[in-house]
Parts: sequence; structure tokens; C-alpha cells
Amino acid sequence: MSTLNKQYRLKARPVGVPKDSDWDFTTEPLPEIGEDEVLVKIHYCSLDPAMRGWMNEGRSYIPPVKIGEVMRAGTVGEVIASNSDSLKVGDFVSGTLGIQQYAKAKTKDLTKVDPELAPIETYLGGLGMPGLTAYFGLLDVGAVKEGDTVLVSGAAGAVGSLVGQIAKIKGARAVGIAGGADKCAYVVDELGFDACLDYKSESFLQDLKEPLKTGVDVYFDNVGGEILDIALARINRHARIVICGAISQYNNTTAMRGPQNYINLLVHHARMEGFVVFDYLSRYGEGVKELATWYSQGKLKFRTQVETGIENFPDVLLKLFSGANTGKLVLKVIED
Repeated sequence: MSTLNKQYRLKARPVGVPKDSDWDFTTEPLPEIGEDEVLVKIHYCSLDPAMRGWMNEGRSYIPPVKIGEVMRAGTVGEVIASNSDSLKVGDFVSGTLGIQQYAKAKTKDLTKVDPELAPIETYLGGLGMPGLTAYFGLLDVGAVKEGDTVLVSGAAGAVGSLVGQIAKIKGARAVGIAGGADKCAYVVDELGFDACLDYKSESFLQDLKEPLKTGVDVYFDNVGGEILDIALARINRHARIVICGAISQYNNTTAMRGPQNYINLLVHHARMEGFVVFDYLSRYGEGVKELATWYSQGKLKFRTQVETGIENFPDVLLKLFSGANTGKLVLKVIED
């Protein structure tokens, strides 16, 4: 076992797209564990669009990462030392331990995961925060019901790909929006969406007409900006618009673009509601159980894009904002 721990710490608050000078790559001795603590050897770190917001100063649903702190990230790894009665050496756990190779943590801040049920990186995707975001966002906030037409942006991403699949499980139609013909083919041919439209295509607006000819009952928004306005122009009476993210706006150096077609919320007696998955912390067990059941039954498919090497973190993170990933993006930090 290594006696040193490689970490990425936030050096400066990014302006626009994060750059190399916004990070410190540090090495320090392994931490000593205390009472009811364990030492975790991290295998995979989760890379999520929300990380860009966590770098900003200001009021939000979670405090910003402080300058000099290890960059916040969801992780999954193996317990290699334990002062805990409930977690033993060899157990696999998930928790928010950051972009580093090793971390100490309190037992209460970790969740034991089952590597026999699914590959451990899956607990950062379909059986982790993205899966729970799709589950609670669509079922609770979106209140999807049989026969609805569900439109989801970022449909080839970690959350969007699951939203459409859950919609189909619940008897709804699923229409996706993604960037590029390959992603759209994946969404339809592998994930079973009814249709997927390429927003990069010159015929995008025309292509929307047929799959959305009966309107939109639920719009699950992961990108914001112009796509949100396009969706708002097509909503039905009592539609539900779920605001999960706005990745098209996260690296803006000017003001975020707000919805111009918001008046349709009034005209169609619709509602638009934002949420974060942490609102459902007390119900995570329910969500994971349902997602795992669907996964074991072959009703849910997960794609994980694994990039390797902790030293590559800054470059791999940017794949989220350039559309260079499909499914859940994770970073393998364990050294073989």
C-alpha cells in the first residue's frame, strides 16, 4: 500500500471554463483514522456537472468548495483500515470523499455497497446520485403517469439516459434531445427511447414536430438556455417542467440566460420546479432498491465512461462541458 496520497485541491475560483491554474495537485502522507473512522482506498471518483457550481462563491443549496480544499466529488472505494464496528477491512463503500486516492471518513458518512450486485463504479451512476436524481426528479417532481409524453434534454448523459428509461417503465413516451447522431442512435437503439433529436442538426426544430405532435407533459431539463425555451413552447395543459440542471450555462462569463417562454406556464396552467437530489436523502434507500430491481430485471441499462489517472482530472472534467462523454463519466484513480 502506498504511504502517500495524491489529491486535487481548488486553488482559484474559475472564470468560465476551469483551467489548469485553478488547481493544485498535491501529495501528502496518508491520514490517521480516529474513533469510528475508516481509511478508504478510492477506486473511482464521480465527475458531475454540479461540480462546476460547487467551485463558485455564493449562496447555493450546498456550501462552495473552499480555496485550498480537496475538490468535492462522489467516490466509491475499499476500506483498508477500520476503527468501526459496522465497516470492516475489505468492505466497499460510497461517499463524498473528493478527488484523491485515499480518504478517512466517519462511518455515518459512508454507504456500504455490494460489488456482487453490480460493478462498483455503477454506484456512482445508475445506482448512485445520477440514478436517484432521475428517479426522484421524474417520479416526484415530474409526477409522470402512464400515457404522458416525457421530453428530456441531455438524454445520453448520466441522468437523462435514466429519465427516459424510467419514463418507459412507467408507461410514458420518452423523447430525448442529445448532441450528435451517434448519441441519438444510442438513446433510441440501446436505451429504448421512442425518439431522440439532435440539437446540433440544422433540421432540429423541424425534427421535433412529429415526436412532439401531441405536446409535452413532462420536460426534464438538464441543459437550460435555448433548449428550455424550445420545450416551454410545446407544453400541454398542466405540464410539469423539472429543472435539474443547466449545463449550457455553467461556464458563462456573462449573465445566465433565463426562460423567455415562461408565460406559457400561465397559459397552460403548468408548473416549473427546481430540485436537488439531496432533498430526498431520507428516501435514498427506497430509490436504490427500486433502481436495483429494475437493473436486475434488465429494464435499466447503465453506460459508464471510465477515464484513468488522477493526474488527468482537470482535462477529464472538461469532457462534461464539451459533450465528449456518453453516460456516466468517472475517473479511475486507483493505481494498478
